[in-house]
Amino acid sequence: MKRIVLLDVLRGFAIIGTLGTNIWLFAYLGSLNKMFGDPLQPWWTSGDRLLQTLMLFLVNGKFLGLLTLLFGAGMELKRQKALREGYVWPGVYIWTCVLLLIDGLLHYTLVLEYDVLMSYAITGIIVSFIINRSRRFILIVMGLMGGIHLIGVGGITALLALTESGATFNNMDVIAKLYATGTWWEQVLFRLDNFAFFRTESIIIIPLNIFLFLLGSMLMRANLFSDEASGRLRRRKWMNFGLAAGIPLNLLLLVPGGSMDLFVRYISAPILTFGYLGLIAYMLEKNRFAGLFRRFEEIGKMALSCYILQNILASAIFYGWGLGLGGYPSSLVIVLLWAGICIVLMLFSHAWLLKFKSGPVEWLWRKLSISPAVKSESRTEQM
Repeated sequence: MKRIVLLDVLRGFAIIGTLGTNIWLFAYLGSLNKMFGDPLQPWWTSGDRLLQTLMLFLVNGKFLGLLTLLFGAGMELKRQKALREGYVWPGVYIWTCVLLLIDGLLHYTLVLEYDVLMSYAITGIIVSFIINRSRRFILIVMGLMGGIHLIGVGGITALLALTESGATFNNMDVIAKLYATGTWWEQVLFRLDNFAFFRTESIIIIPLNIFLFLLGSMLMRANLFSDEASGRLRRRKWMNFGLAAGIPLNLLLLVPGGSMDLFVRYISAPILTFGYLGLIAYMLEKNRFAGLFRRFEEIGKMALSCYILQNILASAIFYGWGLGLGGYPSSLVIVLLWAGICIVLMLFSHAWLLKFKSGPVEWLWRKLSISPAVKSESRTEQM
């Protein structure tokens, strides 16, 4: 089956967009207090803080939402392929989720404590048993998961608004010191020792993940990502909704004290995601920035490889065991370093795909996913 160019382009934007959020975590050496809602430095107090707020307004949560949605769309494509070729669903797909879980655990341990892959793996296993059910059942699950997510995030936001200290986190100075002066191995041990704390977000966002996975699947069935006129029309409607509702809701990020930061990241941002999706698709249709979009397409084709590489590069740039540029660099320096990593990803993916059909991690993933043992097991299940 021919690849859908729009999906690859969107994945490319999603990968670079998630780095646009994570780059601040790397630069501030894991200090969430410095990154979100610093009560001592509101966004209007300096040009440096204003630039950071503007960057986070544009990227924080929006591209994570897009990446999550695309995982659901990709799962739907795999389900349709399995049904066409006569394989039992979810069958082998469960094994690919296990591989993703292992990959996420390694990435969490060795590179980034806020890795999202483990959460996607667990979500994928859950959703794989849902998307083969009736449309009505899927919509019921979406409503239930969406409701749980809204109540949870809304409740936490209300508590933060009533708390004088706002959104502050304990022991951030300890974490920042470790990443500034500790060895790479000390950081690895620290992540393992604090596994439960750092994996809290991955558990909390599962209802949202399930909702967006299922929505991505439904949108794929509705041909939203197709190049047909109906698909373009649907994308235009989602774009108008996402921009009209998402921009005002994301302006809540400007509320001082950080009390609305979680609301913006987990409720407002996914709404604006649809505005971004439609806008990117519109520019692709009009052939705007064609050369740049081809680079995003190449990143999207090897999204997992680029996701891992960008986090390794950011670690080496900011952490003490590397160049040690972390701490409190200016926002302009952070943005420029983010742009530099993006350029490296574009050059790497372009050069790699000139010689190979897929990224290195994707190649390994495919080899492990279709190993003889797994294929034999999958065929046995059909008998």
